Amino acid sequence: MKPVLDDIDKAILNRIQSEFPICRRPFDVIARELGLLERDVINRVGKLKESGIIRRIGGNFVPEKVGYVSTLCTAKVPEDKIEQFTAVVNRYPGVTHNYLRDNPYNVWFTFIAPSMEEIEENLRQISRDTGVAEILNLPATKNFKIRAHFNL
Repeated sequence: MKPVLDDIDKAILNRIQSEFPICRRPFDVIARELGLLERDVINRVGKLKESGIIRRIGGNFVPEKVGYVSTLCTAKVPEDKIEQFTAVVNRYPGVTHNYLRDNPYNVWFTFIAPSMEEIEENLRQISRDTGVAEILNLPATKNFKIRAHFNL
């Protein structure tokens, strides 16, 4: 069963997507902006994380500027293996997000790591762990940064 988001959850999700406060008590700042209590924001964020709606909270960096490489990957995953495949992919800390597309290559995900060799080895391991043989590594030839903000 999918979790149901109320208006307060949606307001918190809208607020934390961009310009997260960099201070000692960021959830207090967010709570005051939304007319809530800090502990309520922390509890709700915790529940959203437990339910899988929030996968991670963290900064976004240009990988090359901090000594990393990044790539876009895609895989041909049979419908009945999608959940298992994405669970394996999501175990890797270098995977920032993934999504489904209506395409033979239906699972797409981004991967960052200290080297392309490490990414390639991780992709081989994902293939061994899931039985999915067709995984493509599509490194960018030019970077485009867009601001993804989902208004709930």
